[in-house]
Amino acid sequence: MIVFFASALGVIPTAALMGRATEELAARSGPGIGGLLNVTFGNAPELIIALFALGAGLHEVVKASIVGSIMGNTLLVLGAAMFFGGIGRDRQRFDRTAASAQSSMLLLAAAALVMPAIFELVEGRGLPQPGAEIVDYDSTVEWLSAAVAVVLIGSYAAGLLFSLKTHRDLFNPAGGHDEDGEPWSVRRSVIALAIAGVAVGVMSEILVGSISDAAEQIGLSEFFIGVIVVAIVGNAAEHWVAVLVAVKDKMDLAVNIAIGSSAQIALFVAPVLVLTSYVLGPHPMALVFNGFELGGILLAIIIANHVTNEGESTWYEGLQLLAVYLVLAIAFFAA
Repeated sequence: MIVFFASALGVIPTAALMGRATEELAARSGPGIGGLLNVTFGNAPELIIALFALGAGLHEVVKASIVGSIMGNTLLVLGAAMFFGGIGRDRQRFDRTAASAQSSMLLLAAAALVMPAIFELVEGRGLPQPGAEIVDYDSTVEWLSAAVAVVLIGSYAAGLLFSLKTHRDLFNPAGGHDEDGEPWSVRRSVIALAIAGVAVGVMSEILVGSISDAAEQIGLSEFFIGVIVVAIVGNAAEHWVAVLVAVKDKMDLAVNIAIGSSAQIALFVAPVLVLTSYVLGPHPMALVFNGFELGGILLAIIIANHVTNEGESTWYEGLQLLAVYLVLAIAFFAA
């Protein structure tokens, strides 16, 4: 238990260092590319943790961490950014079109992610239980999951082309960036990213190795640890940077980080883990989520679409997002 908490706490400062370095790089490239840099390196701890869990055969923990990351970014990270950024301000505004484009990508990803579960529910043995650790599904569901993964990666690649090339001006409007203190050089930022990446890898291996024993000693299920604890630890970088830029009234970047990170998890990280499971772990991982996970994904993404559709936010909207996350966490704890 001590090893688990120590390694979890060890991920947080290294993720924060990763977030600071990517924020420095983002300041030179605009909110669109900056947001992409933040979510890519911010999601690195989650991907590393999930890869180690995949190698250990903890498929249900991996899927729980995927769901937890999507929920954490759309509800916890975005909610905290809106709450702390909105304190002392009447309202904050962000580009509605750019935010809606990313939310739409997220909604389309949700449709793809739930289909293998629906197939298993109708044609197979039903959905897995929250307490399951690993379930070996038949080859049809594994094939369906792999096909969905390929489609999602293709959609993610098209989304990058859309945001970075054909509609670059939409995601990278002209405007300066305020710097507090001495800005980091590109070399210093890259070195910090490399050091943080190695440290996160070491901490993640220790964290995954202690999950099972820690869950038993603490009295928490591996499901709760995967969907809440591991996701919060992995989201440390995005949480820190999104709140920081929201307090500076840079809501375009904050929304880009929160929604963009969820979209990257759904469209890229989850499919990569499915395809990687064919060479790493006991057998391929099927994208079959349990009932609580399906509910969490759909509710979080629908709420994200509604919130970003307005193009403005207040501290109370942020509080409401945090309240929804707390309700879901209580339900997962009781599962």
